[in-house]
Amino acid sequence: MSWRGLSAWTLPVLLYTLWWFASHHQWMSPQILPTPELVWQTAAELFGDNLVANLFISLRRLAFGLAAGVLGGTLLGAAMGTSRTVDAVIAPSFYALAQIPTLAWLPLLMVVLGIGESLKVVLIFKAVLVPVAIHTQLGVRTVPPRLREMAAVLRLPRGQGVRLLTVPAALPPFLTGLRLGLAQGWLTLIAVELLASSEGIGYLMVWGRQMFQLDIVFVCIAVIGAVGFTMDYGIHALDRRVVRWPRVALAEHVTHAKRGWLAYGYGAVLPMVAVLAWSVAAHEHWVDARILPAPLLVLTSTWHDVKSGALPIPLLHTLLRSIEGLALGATIGVLSGLALGLNASLRRTVGPTLAALRQVAIFAWIPLLTAWAGIDNLAKVIFVALAAFFPMVVATARAVENLSPQLAEVAQTLRLDFVQRLRWLILPAIVPGVFAGLRLALVYAWLGAIGAEYFMPSGVGIGSFMLDAQQLFRMDRLLSAAGVVGALGALFGWLGGRLEASATRWRGPR
Repeated sequence: MSWRGLSAWTLPVLLYTLWWFASHHQWMSPQILPTPELVWQTAAELFGDNLVANLFISLRRLAFGLAAGVLGGTLLGAAMGTSRTVDAVIAPSFYALAQIPTLAWLPLLMVVLGIGESLKVVLIFKAVLVPVAIHTQLGVRTVPPRLREMAAVLRLPRGQGVRLLTVPAALPPFLTGLRLGLAQGWLTLIAVELLASSEGIGYLMVWGRQMFQLDIVFVCIAVIGAVGFTMDYGIHALDRRVVRWPRVALAEHVTHAKRGWLAYGYGAVLPMVAVLAWSVAAHEHWVDARILPAPLLVLTSTWHDVKSGALPIPLLHTLLRSIEGLALGATIGVLSGLALGLNASLRRTVGPTLAALRQVAIFAWIPLLTAWAGIDNLAKVIFVALAAFFPMVVATARAVENLSPQLAEVAQTLRLDFVQRLRWLILPAIVPGVFAGLRLALVYAWLGAIGAEYFMPSGVGIGSFMLDAQQLFRMDRLLSAAGVVGALGALFGWLGGRLEASATRWRGPR
């Protein structure tokens, strides 16, 4: 093995040495920081006991939800990509619902479905459906116009056109959506097992945390990361093996005209039908009113909570946690990404470890974080910062790595020092990549803030508000809070896009 290959093991070895030294010299209590030997012993015992059985249960849940989500997302995305009418009717409602974080549905679905297997499968289904549908729709629409014209000239039958044109064009984006959907499904499964399960790898972590056996938590985190890495690598390898033809260049993607007022009218059809069906079902008592309150009751309850401050106050607390965690995580992420991108030896040393840590579902860190930092506001902010850190460090590092070699030549010709190169050349050039990461970080920070309030039920926040409403069986409050969370998620997505467009305006039209 070359020195470059060995350098990737430098950081893990240093961390392991620090862990061994700190635990054996009892810098922290053994209950807080178990020794490596104890963790290895626990891992051997768990693999011979119930770890494999709980992991199999989690993977079975993931398989059911993944299969349903991939099938539903493929059919929905293909329909929206093929038919303009279907897209005009379904897409506005679909994208609006997609903005609601999967975990925001958890209290609502716990009331409707309980905490059995159906709850896990439905949440995984939703987490997988969205990225698969979006990328399938993109793929169906990215058949180059010249190929469509050729198919029309040759008068290819519809079946042959789909097989020879649509499927090859849609396959690369579909596999990207599958990769994202698998990651989101695994993340969602771990989260729901931490909150509402009596078996599975997430439950085993909670049990270890409750018994204050953090050696079990360490083992579960390692297993979750290994499984996540294996699944991600498998989809990536499948992508490279299956897609052998050139991918469509971005400049050749099909562009569509802006929607007119008629298309927006089509988009209002599905919401109107849904609200009408909801009103009829509530009025005719087809569903228990405690589970499905009338739309007017939800609006009245929302207005009352807004006037009394019952909704704005927890919402403000969650927003502040999101902003604090985002600022902390984004700052550290950008600085770390710059260091990794500019220093090749540091990238070889630290990059593999960061890539491995990224594969650990973010909510898997919750039991360890609560044991070390408690459940107060500081722990929540740290968790949000952790959620925002990874997209920022990855986006920044990739942006620096992809800098044009011509910039280095310009810097050398002008004899610029490091600070001048950083200020005048590097930072302006990586702005698009950094803001692309910021768009993801905004969404992850919002999701992390809500999830932190689920797992650390102390203080005030919109997540705690939803859990209280679920325990009191106040479905009107649950529905209004879910709508607010979704609207804010959409707002953060739009804000990230506007910030990116504003920051890159100097580049001119693309």
